[in-house]
Amino acid sequence: MSTNMKEIEFQSASYGEWQEQAIKALKGKPFESLFTKTIENITLEPLYTQESLIEKLGEQLDKQVSTIRTLSNSTSFEIAQQIVGTNAESFFKNMEESLARGNQVITINSPTSFEWTEDVITKLAGYFSEHSFKITIQSTDDTLLSVFNKIDVSIRNDVKGYIVAPENVDLKDYPNVRTYVANTIPFHNDGANVVQELAIALAQASQLVKETQDYKAFENKFFVQFAVDTQFFTEVAKIRAFKVLWKAFASGFGNEASAVPVVVETSVRSFSKLDVYVNLLRAGNEAFSAAIGGADVITVHPHDCLTKETDQSVRIARNVSLVTKEESHVLNVLDPAGGSYFVESLTADYVKAAWALFLEIENVGGLEAYAAINAQIEEVYATRIKAVETRKHSLIGTNIYANPVDELATEENAQFAEVKRLAIPFEDLRTSFKQVGLKPAILTYGQLKNYKPRADFVQGFFATAGVVAEQTDGFQTIEEAKAWLNKTDFNYVVVAATDDDTKALIPVLLEGKKASIVLDAAGKYKEEEAAWLTAGLNGFIFAGQNIVQKLNDVVVSVKGAQQ
Repeated sequence: MSTNMKEIEFQSASYGEWQEQAIKALKGKPFESLFTKTIENITLEPLYTQESLIEKLGEQLDKQVSTIRTLSNSTSFEIAQQIVGTNAESFFKNMEESLARGNQVITINSPTSFEWTEDVITKLAGYFSEHSFKITIQSTDDTLLSVFNKIDVSIRNDVKGYIVAPENVDLKDYPNVRTYVANTIPFHNDGANVVQELAIALAQASQLVKETQDYKAFENKFFVQFAVDTQFFTEVAKIRAFKVLWKAFASGFGNEASAVPVVVETSVRSFSKLDVYVNLLRAGNEAFSAAIGGADVITVHPHDCLTKETDQSVRIARNVSLVTKEESHVLNVLDPAGGSYFVESLTADYVKAAWALFLEIENVGGLEAYAAINAQIEEVYATRIKAVETRKHSLIGTNIYANPVDELATEENAQFAEVKRLAIPFEDLRTSFKQVGLKPAILTYGQLKNYKPRADFVQGFFATAGVVAEQTDGFQTIEEAKAWLNKTDFNYVVVAATDDDTKALIPVLLEGKKASIVLDAAGKYKEEEAAWLTAGLNGFIFAGQNIVQKLNDVVVSVKGAQQ
């Protein structure tokens, strides 16, 4: 007898019933081990339900969803591909190509590699008269700003764009060019977390309102700019949280909030000069989260932007936005993340924490007076770096699954040179290892199936530094292993074997070991550690270790042994 699937009903389980089963599956581990603390000190729960969300937010849930949807300009976003060129001719050629292939917002970062001559400025004015733009300048004295003097007065009301500058740009006769910006990207590039970015955006906006002394005049010229990182749900919630915060912010100044543009760039904080095509995946992930979160303008940086973009990489970056916009169908609905128990909960957490930090900043007189912010961001950055160096946070192709023969590019794009990227310690590590002339080997012992897991782990450890270690075939006797060690010309050797075999090997290998060889053991051996180190063992390699610190110590040890 066949079963009609439409007639089948599955019993719903309560949170308590799910928790009971989860505790059984944990086999003695505490249920609390399923909870995770984010870098913003927000607790992520193992399960989110409608009941728990309603219990947490109550009537605020509907208000949160309604606010986000009301303060969204549209369900789509504009593609803002940055235009680059080695000279004015290639710059305009690339601009034409970009506009013809889907770019919607002419995006320029000044200074450029060529001079903004009067002829170049005049030509650019023609493009600004017909297309939206976003320009980033280093000061209000930037020659690029003279482009606005070249645009005919009769059409200035129709010119639309954004200007990102460290100070307000006084641009008259251009009502649709937004010049008041809360630009959080410099703080993001220094390592700021989501809560800090949101609070800083509000603090910058507050300062602008006070300078303008007219809220509506300010809001009509205002936009916010974020960098969007690889933490997918975090970034979705960040953009959504800003809209909720913006309503509260406007209310604080006695006004009804209007939708202000949310302009974003893909973050290069997680970009690496190693295995650069992984950056393409990162950028795609970031752009998709920005679209779901409700960004109005999105710039996707090419995967090789840390060094030097190519025509192909620029086109691929632009196509990331095009695929997101045209093929994903995610923009066919307003607020696609709305109603997700997890995202709604995370959004609310960010709203609460960011508003509290914003008020703390305001109470001391604003962002410039809040001296603690730099130290707080530095602390978050240090936490990020530690997580990467210990592999608690993965950078594919850099600190895990690294390609040891990947060449590290030496070129540096000045636009991103000051970003505190997470990959820098590993890029520096490769340089150090290349200079020291390390000759590593892995001494394996016993059967392949027994030593292979540790040997593979050690090879992966070395790969992060751009090193491929020679590996023995697996000695069958301790005497063979000791004889090999005594005659080898490798200057750094790691023993990879089972715990029992390693405990038998190390004391014998240390007897008469050549001083020129630095010897490590793979694994943790707390009971034997002190005795082995006293007998001449250099140290250990194990999971959870600070890779950068360990391998830098190895460099120092090898140099010392060579002297």
